[in-house]
Amino acid sequence: MVDLIQAPLFVPANRPDRFSKAAASQADAVILDLEDAVSARDKNAARAALTCGFTDQPVIVRINGIGTAWHSQDLEAIGNLPISAVMLPKSEDAHEISALYTSLGRRVPVIALIETAKGLANVRVIAGLDGVVRLAFGSIDYCADLGCAHQREVLLPVRSELVLASRLAGIAASLDGVTAQLHDAETLREDTKHARSLGMTGKLCIHPIQVSEVRQAFAPTKEELSWAQRVLDSGDGAVSVDGQMVDEPVRIRARSILASATELGPSNALGES
Repeated sequence: MVDLIQAPLFVPANRPDRFSKAAASQADAVILDLEDAVSARDKNAARAALTCGFTDQPVIVRINGIGTAWHSQDLEAIGNLPISAVMLPKSEDAHEISALYTSLGRRVPVIALIETAKGLANVRVIAGLDGVVRLAFGSIDYCADLGCAHQREVLLPVRSELVLASRLAGIAASLDGVTAQLHDAETLREDTKHARSLGMTGKLCIHPIQVSEVRQAFAPTKEELSWAQRVLDSGDGAVSVDGQMVDEPVRIRARSILASATELGPSNALGES
């Protein structure tokens, strides 16, 4: 299930009153956040509030980073919870990530959040670790670490590297970072389409109003589905479809589009035309 997640929604773990609301938002996973969304004085309350009982959707917990004062207590808190994955912020060191996976009984998949220059430098090794099932981009923290602008063209090489690292490791394509502008649907839409064009297959959400826009932007359009079907109906070998040459690499792309629609199900299979 973690492989197919497109629009996971962050919720502060110290706000259990929001858990069910998040699950009702059409998010295909809920991320209970013990890290940035929770102040130091509320960490204990957030751990005590952790639960998976509010939804049948995957529940992910973002713990505090390795080396922080709260990390070990976070691991204790999630030890007996049936969570779908743990999200590790500031994922940088392969040995530490492997030790984390082992400490959780090698049963809880890890989503490695790449947020620093060191994390990016090691991302191909991290993606190939046993237990790591997906990469996610912490774009805002990454820009803070490097002192660079949070702009698409600046971050293009980073997003491309996460996509490539995921592919080389044979894991699901990466999740894009958040769009901070909560009430700017156009920016969210363009950010998501940009991520999809690079090969990413999901995007982190920080507010319920972002979820439907993200899922729609990642869904294949009617035109794409129609094109894919025409390609597959064209037979074998090199032929022309809609005035363009079609051969096996193009058919692989067409199969991927149709498969993604099947995985999403009928209610989420069509994006914007």
